[in-house]
Amino acid sequence: MSPAPSFTYAIGDIHGRLDLLDKAQGAIAAHAGKAARQVICLGDYVDRGPDSKGVIETLMERAAAASWICLKGNHEDMMIEALRGRGGLRHWMFNGGGETLQSYGGAAGVPAAHLDWLEALPLFHRDAHRLFVHAGVAPGVALEDQDPEAFLWIRDAFLAAPAETLPRHVVHGHTPQWRGKPDLARPELLAHRTNLDTGAVWTGILSVGVFADARPGGPVEVLAIGEERL
Repeated sequence: MSPAPSFTYAIGDIHGRLDLLDKAQGAIAAHAGKAARQVICLGDYVDRGPDSKGVIETLMERAAAASWICLKGNHEDMMIEALRGRGGLRHWMFNGGGETLQSYGGAAGVPAAHLDWLEALPLFHRDAHRLFVHAGVAPGVALEDQDPEAFLWIRDAFLAAPAETLPRHVVHGHTPQWRGKPDLARPELLAHRTNLDTGAVWTGILSVGVFADARPGGPVEVLAIGEERL
């Protein structure tokens, strides 16, 4: 008898779109049915969109009560640095921090528990076949030797890297559009990596990659939340 199927669902950059996150939860439950599942959120929960506070509250609840793993993105890092008084307030505001503060009713409305939770988020998750991370990894560098900044911020060096320089299939977000991904609204599905950032705050499409746990490589399906499935 073959083992029962199990799936990992990876959610791309949310950026304050609580409406799409709510739809994603329903779509994942409907797709998985009775199959075992784990959900991994790839970071960038805050900024630019209308309800960063609601997104964080929802993810905190899901991570505490279910098999959800939330990774840290560069926007969470900017928020933490700015609100912990370590600098970067202007940089954060330029990148959508104002919308986040508006969702909280101002900086004084951001609970310390939210900042503590965000600051403690892991930078990556790996399973038997894949590495999940927000931005990517420095090519040719062992995972234990990576600069943490690469997990949060890297772009061109990682995006253009050949498969043999990456530790395993990498599932990431962070870059909704670049020369190798001209269509903002579509995920980038390659043999060696999967980019699930479809610019949800602008396109209205939140991508959820469906990975069969027993099968290496990319997703068996991508759920396009907000529109019909791809």
